[in-house]
Amino acid sequence: MAATSLNAPNAPLLQKTHQTHVFLKPISTIPCQTSARRFSISCSATTQDRLSVQSQSQDRVFNFAAGPATLPENVLLKAQSELYNWHGSGMSVMEMSHRGKDFRSIIEKAEADLRSLLNIPENYAVLFLQGGATTQFAAVPLNLCAPGDSVDYLVTGSWGDKAFKEAKKYCNPKVIWSGKSENYVRVPSFDGLELNPNAKYLHICANETIYGVEFKDYPVPRNPNGVLVADMSSNFCSKPVDVTKFGLIYAGAQKNVGPSGVCIVIVRKDLLGNAQEITPVMLDYKIHADNNSLYNTPPCYGIYMCGLVFEDLLKQGGLDEVEKKNQKKAGILYNAIDESKGFYRCPVEKSVRSLMNVPFTLEKSELEAEFLKEAEKEKMVQLKGHRSVGGMRASIYNAMPLAGVEKLVAFMKDFQAKHA
Repeated sequence: MAATSLNAPNAPLLQKTHQTHVFLKPISTIPCQTSARRFSISCSATTQDRLSVQSQSQDRVFNFAAGPATLPENVLLKAQSELYNWHGSGMSVMEMSHRGKDFRSIIEKAEADLRSLLNIPENYAVLFLQGGATTQFAAVPLNLCAPGDSVDYLVTGSWGDKAFKEAKKYCNPKVIWSGKSENYVRVPSFDGLELNPNAKYLHICANETIYGVEFKDYPVPRNPNGVLVADMSSNFCSKPVDVTKFGLIYAGAQKNVGPSGVCIVIVRKDLLGNAQEITPVMLDYKIHADNNSLYNTPPCYGIYMCGLVFEDLLKQGGLDEVEKKNQKKAGILYNAIDESKGFYRCPVEKSVRSLMNVPFTLEKSELEAEFLKEAEKEKMVQLKGHRSVGGMRASIYNAMPLAGVEKLVAFMKDFQAKHA
């Protein structure tokens, strides 16, 4: 095929994926600032070919950030191909009316795919909201209890602690167990918990992003009419979950299922309609449920991106297959830490180590800055631990490819060989 100059008036926008150059839709209205280089086109791949990405492209880093976090490369490429003109609509998703038929089809498909992934029953509402999971720290007590009602909080990390502190403004919460004195390294035995028999709900953070502690099973509220509430922000859609064990699940999207700006709430419908009088309209779950998450302008593009991720997870075989991949990645990394003879250490009890967020320290803490610097040279970024705990943290969410974890482990072994 003949070479094409990008300075030509109607030159197609090119996208390089590995060693294959492919055509995207010609965009003659966008001025091109590229210098007069000539590109040899080896083939004209179809859109489907271009989206079948097998590994990380050479021009992208391995991003181990805790959130916003890495997104599936094929999802990004699909979003790129649809950015200018979504499905022949003549506009971008970013330009659509949230009340138009095009966006309605997007949000309805996103909900349907999420219901399929998590097997969400019809007696649960799915809400696409704004404000992040932190806003739900207030919305949960405002919607589920009266000002004087008792509620229980099981605190296994910073986010559970923050949720408890916010709830104090709207009800009567009690911390029934906290791992703070041990620096949040475990989940307690449920048998010994002093649960309040009158608590309207029991709140947990299913995966603590900062400390890397993850529930592998879930407690049951002592009150037969009480419900289990879970912040699942950092392990949402990383594995199958029995939604019926919960009255409410909430999750910020920016770790596993999309960009920042979207918060997903899954709530049992019989819990709707009892919000406290002081509840702001934007925090009332029933209003959003009655309006199918379209009471006001939602984070349209973020919801669209979540929908693409849900579609991708289904294509992978669903959450059973996704969990297997996550277990393999986490196993490789934890084994490298445990087999380093103390050079690297993970403080979390092995039985509750997170599949998503892997914190670790170096035996020689003075080497941490060098570790981060050298890793970045190798195109592995955002490995610094949270500012409140220090050390390192590798967040290996769904979209982190196995190759990224393997490269990190190889780097860790090489770094240890140089400095042990």
